[in-house]
Amino acid sequence: MTARGLIIAAPNSGAGKTTITLGLLAALKRKGIAVKAAKAGPDYIDPAFHAAATGTQGFNLDTWAMPPSLLDALVAESVRDCQLLVIEGVMGLFDGVPGPSGRTGAAADLAARFALPVFLVLDVGAQAQSAAAVVRGFSAHDPNVIIAGVILNRVGSERHRSLVTDAIAQLGVRVIGALPREERIVLPERHLGLVQASEHGDLRARIERLADMAQRHIDLDAVIASARPLEFAASGPISALPPPGQRIALATDAAFTFVYPHLLASWRKTGAEIAVFSPLADEPPPETCDVCWLPGGYPELHAGTLAAARKFQAGLARFAQTRPVHGECGGYMVLGEGIEDADGVRQAMTGLLGHSTSFAKRKLHLGYREARLRADSSIGPADAIVRGHEFHYATLMDAGSDEPLVELADAQGRSVGTAGGRRGLVTGTFFHAIARKEME
Repeated sequence: MTARGLIIAAPNSGAGKTTITLGLLAALKRKGIAVKAAKAGPDYIDPAFHAAATGTQGFNLDTWAMPPSLLDALVAESVRDCQLLVIEGVMGLFDGVPGPSGRTGAAADLAARFALPVFLVLDVGAQAQSAAAVVRGFSAHDPNVIIAGVILNRVGSERHRSLVTDAIAQLGVRVIGALPREERIVLPERHLGLVQASEHGDLRARIERLADMAQRHIDLDAVIASARPLEFAASGPISALPPPGQRIALATDAAFTFVYPHLLASWRKTGAEIAVFSPLADEPPPETCDVCWLPGGYPELHAGTLAAARKFQAGLARFAQTRPVHGECGGYMVLGEGIEDADGVRQAMTGLLGHSTSFAKRKLHLGYREARLRADSSIGPADAIVRGHEFHYATLMDAGSDEPLVELADAQGRSVGTAGGRRGLVTGTFFHAIARKEME
């Protein structure tokens, strides 16, 4: 099967990339096309929506955190069973971090690396002919990034559509879609982005409405015709982080949801088994496992339930006496002494590490991170360098006295200090691991 690909991007966040991408994915699937989706950059939430729209697992492509060999391996894996790969961009098309060409984390890096056409989503709710100037600038900014067409969003009227379309047509760029303002298709948000796909009881109906919208207002045949064959270097198997164990106990429920699909896929490819359990259902990690992984998510929204989950807490403490336990972000919060929820109420957590966190005293922590491990842990051996990111609003109320787990630097290599904690076989950090740097 020869797979083709394209990228949906925008000049800025909030233009409507995700809703339009979901509508396109669902409409293309209706046409009988085997379609897959990827998300540019470090994002847990959008790939779950992509999976709901396509019926296949979504994944991430991150040109800063992932070495080129991993990018190629992920794309090579995707083309085995799909006809069309749709990549949703992150922020604005050229938005990334300062760095070497092609390694900035911007969606434009992927367009250039894989020679994929870009469809630019423009929110024209507050402009008309000026939209053409935006298209002109984006079309000329990088000769390696080809703007194949434009999709207008939040069009106010037929006259409004004509004004914008006629102005852009003079540039020789096609407008392949024009979507009206429609509040019913807006997806609700919370502090870490969209409300998760699994929390929408009406998700199927929402996706069907988005598919109807795409069929009515976007030239799907033009989208398909513009897609380009995927080009990538010969690649080996997906390998991002070594599996932390042979049989991994993975916390999985509404409080623990943030796990990158490429990590699970690479662990399974090496023969590791993954056994899920639910702390919110007061389940302990399975005794048959040799490592426990508590991923990120929203423990601050379920702090009371977790505090009352005695079987989970006792089982995790028993597990940690003889086997490694690691927590990322929300999982790290649960490994601490307590969480102060949004109302300022302190809920006791597992106490396997000595820190305490607060969601009442909110502060945004956001950005790429490069971590050097100070000791052996579930994300790698001592001195290994792992790339990933932080994205949380929780703050440390009390850092505790545990030894730090990592030394962190930002995307430009500037030190941001030590972070996380380790005590016995228990480790944790706010840092989300994406891939080892040594693979480069």
